[in-house]
Amino acid sequence: MLEPRTAVRRVEVITESGRRRQFSADDKARFVEETLAPGAVVSEVARRHGLSPQQLFTWRRQMRQPVAIPVGPEPQTFVPAVVNPSCTPPERSPRQRRRLRKTPEGAENSGIIEIEINGVAVRVGRGADAATVAAVIHALKTCT
Repeated sequence: MLEPRTAVRRVEVITESGRRRQFSADDKARFVEETLAPGAVVSEVARRHGLSPQQLFTWRRQMRQPVAIPVGPEPQTFVPAVVNPSCTPPERSPRQRRRLRKTPEGAENSGIIEIEINGVAVRVGRGADAATVAAVIHALKTCT
């Protein structure tokens, strides 16, 4: 019973060497778009273009995935620097004045950097560790 009962109607002759075919992104999108048309059958679209239905289903799943945008370093932004003359110290409440230790006149503000991020002020004095200051600033930026 190896002989077919009916005559063979269609014969497909493969003439290529069997290497993988490469499809452009436009071709893939066009094939997938055909499968999304109302009433379209994926198997028929695949057969028409010489593909397997599994390949079309894979491309459909890949095209539903969100495109990952590479995250680069944050663009650096500049903020205005405000320089106050050291001859006029900032106004302090009586409570703040009591907490301040006695320093020589004029030495109170020398070498101090004040950074304000979203209403939080950080004062960096002379000799501060750069890594610690960077960590504090980073923590402030992420919390606010």
